[in-house]
Amino acid sequence: MKKSLFFIPLLFILLSGCDTLNQVAQSTIQQYGNPTSLEIGNGLKQALEIGTGKSSDQLSAVDGFFANAAIKILFPPEAQKAERTLRSIGLGKLADNVILSLNRAAEDAAKGAKPVFVAAIKQMTIQDVTNILLGNQDAATQYFKRTTSLQLAANFKPIIQASLNRVGATKYYGDAATAYNKVPFVTKLNPDISDYVMQKAIDGLFVEVAKEELNIRSNLSARTTPLLQKVFGYYDKNKR
Repeated sequence: MKKSLFFIPLLFILLSGCDTLNQVAQSTIQQYGNPTSLEIGNGLKQALEIGTGKSSDQLSAVDGFFANAAIKILFPPEAQKAERTLRSIGLGKLADNVILSLNRAAEDAAKGAKPVFVAAIKQMTIQDVTNILLGNQDAATQYFKRTTSLQLAANFKPIIQASLNRVGATKYYGDAATAYNKVPFVTKLNPDISDYVMQKAIDGLFVEVAKEELNIRSNLSARTTPLLQKVFGYYDKNKR
């Protein structure tokens, strides 16, 4: 008995990569059978709620944006020359305050993403579910981009604006733009930063959603319920 208990996890460790997924898929199909359309819908929706919820929670935490190099919000491209100029004339602290406050605003806004994703998931049709499950590895992310971007923007905009005001970003960026605009012969900056931060917050959110989607498609340990194992075992067997 002890040898059997030892052998099972050892076998799981030895089976790696695509062979692991294929073999586990076959085993899962044999154990549970092919999922019904209802099970596929429920399983995928369960997975997407977990993934989008995790993404929203991670990004809305302190430093969710600021400490994540992949999505950290920096000065807008048209203002990066201004940032360099400010740092060169001893205003580096002002530039640092701008960057920190932009990211804090995005973190505040990310709290409002979860209900938008949940609403989009509830509206999925059977065809949407099938296309996502058997589509490309970012099929769900692309679906969310199509169906939630406008609503996310509408939800994020007032939160971003209020947060920018609360954390001082409006003042810091306005001060930075004002200071830079006083430099002779430069192209003047628009001191309004809210639309830029809103779009960067949405972009960063989808980066994290894509990571979570890839995780559940490729990581066996992310399939934490029998339903997820059954549905994604079917995906492993039938994926493109």
